[in-house]
Amino acid sequence: MSTTERAPTAHPDIVATRDPGAHISEDRIMVRGQRVGPIVHLATERARLATLQWSHFEVERLGATIGAILHGVNLCGPLAEGVIAEIRRALHEYKVIFFRRQPLTPEQHVAFARRFGDLEIHPFIPSNTGAPELVRFEKSFDVKGYENTWHHDVTWRETPSMGAVLHGVHVPESGGDTLFCDMYAAYEGLTDENKDFVDSHDAEHDFMQSFGRQVSPDQRAEMRAKYPLVVHPLSATHPATGRRHLYVNPIFTSRILDVDHDTSERKLAELWNESDNVEYQCRFHWEKDSVAFWDNRACQHYASSDYWPEIRIMERASIKGDRPSR
Repeated sequence: MSTTERAPTAHPDIVATRDPGAHISEDRIMVRGQRVGPIVHLATERARLATLQWSHFEVERLGATIGAILHGVNLCGPLAEGVIAEIRRALHEYKVIFFRRQPLTPEQHVAFARRFGDLEIHPFIPSNTGAPELVRFEKSFDVKGYENTWHHDVTWRETPSMGAVLHGVHVPESGGDTLFCDMYAAYEGLTDENKDFVDSHDAEHDFMQSFGRQVSPDQRAEMRAKYPLVVHPLSATHPATGRRHLYVNPIFTSRILDVDHDTSERKLAELWNESDNVEYQCRFHWEKDSVAFWDNRACQHYASSDYWPEIRIMERASIKGDRPSR
């Protein structure tokens, strides 16, 4: 008798002898328009990550293919090049990495992030007044969180961020988690039709969709000249790993080129929905002085806005990247 089959029960109301899944041969099936079932393409990456070895820290993995807490690293002090190199490798492998109990000063935060590249100055989010490289998200009774949408950061730039280092300065006791989605997995899980589509189409990205309210009418021409509409591929190849990932988000992606309006809207909705697969995600619960460092190409993030009216203060340093390409 197989492990999915049991001896008949004596109870007259129970007719089943096998788990419901034993009757289904497909990996994923359609149930009222939704794909349901085991996402088997995650298995290879999940198994690969389980074999990785590290010299300078211990790793606690979170999601199936994304997210890991690194234990044993002090970001507040000087770090040798070998440690930085291994942190960079962990970032590429796990897509987002986390650290606990890191009481960074603004100067230490900037110094750590700068070990991985030049830093951005964000024109549309206020900064820490002592460190312009740190954007400050200060939520309170008067300022609510609107980052609860899946997105890559600053895709309206010609060269969007490579990654970002986020420090929890003041966090609520409950709520306010940040979720991350593996965009390699999102790409690999596409239907063949959608995979062919994203591999052959580009999309336009626009800062005005999210930050238009930050720009006064007399500044719009100047800002548009400085940050014109940019075009990026719907799927891009990661410059460090060589893996292809989905690269589209509802905050900044405005339209798909070379298709009509209805097709663009329909395809964008389909592609945006890929981030909703819980199996592609990990979830991080913030504590004071926790740090998240994410690869802005390989993953998207979503800040849960469930803590109002409590205070949540975060500071982020973003590292300049390259122009996305196929």
